Amino acid sequence: MAEQRILFVCLGNICRSPAAEGVFLHLIAREGLEDQFVVDSAGTGGWHVGNPADRRMRAAAERRGIHLPSRARQIELADFTSFDRILTMDDDNLRNVKALGRELGNRPGLARVEAMTSYCRQHSATHVPDPYYGGEQGFEHVLDLLDDACAGLLESLLQGSSRRP
Repeated sequence: MAEQRILFVCLGNICRSPAAEGVFLHLIAREGLEDQFVVDSAGTGGWHVGNPADRRMRAAAERRGIHLPSRARQIELADFTSFDRILTMDDDNLRNVKALGRELGNRPGLARVEAMTSYCRQHSATHVPDPYYGGEQGFEHVLDLLDDACAGLLESLLQGSSRRP
């Protein structure tokens, strides 16, 4: 399998997308597939650039043995040519990322932009909710959804399919 380049995107890149990055990195490490993937995360907004993931999200992830190594950054046009897939956490992220990508036109070789939850196998969620203003359970729920979606994504990528039906 050729190296796959995956970018996870949320609003500020301090809760959901760094958690998705960490969960996916954890899954590929467990399967010994680190050399087959490049994984990163970004936000549609730039408020938190340079900061680590939210301490509450890091703590929730650490309880599951998942490390969140990223520093917040904002998505940029170059990401559409540097990554194969860009996975967004909610409809606003999806809309904003697609709008940014339209600046490059409809040319071949641009990343496929998809909703993260389209890869869920056990949950029927339509988005990954932002836990920032909620309590601890919100962070746990996000990790549950991301565990499911990341496992579905990895399965899809390993099978070489474009996406689950």
